[in-house]
Amino acid sequence: MLLLKAVYRVVVNNFLALAAVAVAAVLLRRPDELVARLRAVSPVHAVMAAVLAAGVARLLRARDVYLVEYGCFRPKPCYRAPFATCLEHAHLMPYLVDEESVAFAIRLLERSGLGDETCVPDAYHYMPPDRSLKASRDETELVIFSAVDDVFARSALTPADIDVLIVNCSIFTPTPVFADMVVNRYKLRAEVQNVNLSGMGCSAGLVSVGLAKNLLQVAPPGTNVLIVSTEILSSQYYVGTERAMLLPNCLFRMGAAAMILSNSPDHARFRLGRVVRTVTAARDSDYRCVFQEEDDKGITGIRLSKDLATTAGHALKSNIAAFGPLVLPASEQLLVAISFLKRKLKLLSGHAGKVRLYRPDFRTAFEHFCIHAGGRGVIDEVQHGLGLSDDDVEASRMTLHRFGNTSSSSVLYELAYLEAKGRMKKGDRVWMISFGAGFDCNSVAWECVKPAADADGPWVDCIHRYPVELPEIAKDV
Repeated sequence: MLLLKAVYRVVVNNFLALAAVAVAAVLLRRPDELVARLRAVSPVHAVMAAVLAAGVARLLRARDVYLVEYGCFRPKPCYRAPFATCLEHAHLMPYLVDEESVAFAIRLLERSGLGDETCVPDAYHYMPPDRSLKASRDETELVIFSAVDDVFARSALTPADIDVLIVNCSIFTPTPVFADMVVNRYKLRAEVQNVNLSGMGCSAGLVSVGLAKNLLQVAPPGTNVLIVSTEILSSQYYVGTERAMLLPNCLFRMGAAAMILSNSPDHARFRLGRVVRTVTAARDSDYRCVFQEEDDKGITGIRLSKDLATTAGHALKSNIAAFGPLVLPASEQLLVAISFLKRKLKLLSGHAGKVRLYRPDFRTAFEHFCIHAGGRGVIDEVQHGLGLSDDDVEASRMTLHRFGNTSSSSVLYELAYLEAKGRMKKGDRVWMISFGAGFDCNSVAWECVKPAADADGPWVDCIHRYPVELPEIAKDV
């Protein structure tokens, strides 16, 4: 059976090449006739055809975009928030007035998939948490500058080489904005183009990649874009008692990532492939799935719907409908088309019963998967929906365990995990998937050009301990 599948994929995926070989074989059987036909073509016409073909090919081929380097914020141990600390703080918090609320918060942590080494900002270590503007600025400078310092240290480029700056943070947006903060810190050129994105949640990092791709494909050769992705937690700590709004306190942890994209292949580490964004905000339930609002006591927080994982699964299905045909090999697309045709024919014939559509095997298109570490339920939903193995989602689960939900930067921590493990090889393809408020689902494909020379990234001090065994979660909890 495995041999038949392998033969089928080779034949279907290389159909055009096989057809071209067959045509060439037929033509070469009568070389005299082929030479006579070529000599009959006017030289002027031949030159015009060649120039026209070259021009059309150039127009159809978009300029490639590359990931030059990326870097991640690596928090120091002093920022750790182990379960024991969380439990102590929960009992001391003045607004958690009953044991039921404390038990709920602890139960969330136990189910979350987070480990004891995840980190929170200084503001969370105060009793009560420091939600001041100064605390948020301090956290911002710590995580963003650390990530940007890391990406410049790992690349041959300098701040003077940056032409475009894109910074994304969903909730906290001070004046001046983060982009201006980066320009000021690194003394970027006066003509640098900068954009500050907000309100897009955990999907903003890949939204920024899509924006950078559009800019770089029309920019002069050698243009460089610096992207910074983060979520600032200090001012967003929810101090109420509504359970749906306590979830972010338990899941989100401090983090940031920076990456440099370019339309020059010099020093490139990854080549950017397809980018597809799906927005389902037209549905009211999706629009309110991740929603910032006040509770009944007037306390502001982020409300996460209990249907978040299901909403993410539905958004992913819509995203795959557009992304799949762009990346899947012909062998998988043909099987999907055949199952769809069988379903239609059965409906037209009036037969009862439902024909299940073939679920394409995305492992034929990608060697690695970086699924946004939004929570245990989100990863489970995507794994089930795509039919992935535990090994395929290991990077996502281990990132959630070690760093927590770092929002838009999480997929880069996962990429760093794969490289730290030495699993990334030249030519390997990576699928990044993120979800965000709106509701958004984003897919980005990469192809490895040059793997990392070492594991000197956010996992440098702990990669030897991973993967770890995660505890089973009781169904009735």
